[in-house]
Amino acid sequence: MGELAERAGVSKAMISKIERGEASPTATVLGRLSGAFGLQLSMLLALAEQAGDRLCRAASQPVWTDPETGYTRRAVSPRHGGMLELIEITLPANVRISYPSSAFIFQNQQIWVLQGTLVFEEGELVHRLEVGDCLQLGPPAPCTFINPGNKPCVYLVALVKR
Repeated sequence: MGELAERAGVSKAMISKIERGEASPTATVLGRLSGAFGLQLSMLLALAEQAGDRLCRAASQPVWTDPETGYTRRAVSPRHGGMLELIEITLPANVRISYPSSAFIFQNQQIWVLQGTLVFEEGELVHRLEVGDCLQLGPPAPCTFINPGNKPCVYLVALVKR
């Protein structure tokens, strides 16, 4: 566990609490752990849930909520549906979520805004995305998702393994 904690930049105590179900990890912690394991965040969550069908009905799509920010992540795709994964994100008003570049090493990603405005910082680049805009991410870089508005921003993330 010490090596994982060091690679992820997450304390051993926090990892232990998560393993025992005593703490719910934040989006940032999950991003760090997925990078340390070399897995897409969605794959890390799918492994934890251990299920799989080709059809994933809306009512059974797993939803995870960041206890710190209220950010929600709905795994839309069937859990073992192949290389493509679709994730619906709802980012509350005035919330920002940051991930290290290690969270993006093993995937190609596109972001499609469905509702609201998303400011996306990709390393030094800043993109302002409005409803209907779709952005393909470049090489792995530290990224920050920001909702500058006073209403939730909803966007779809499409992931494909590199």
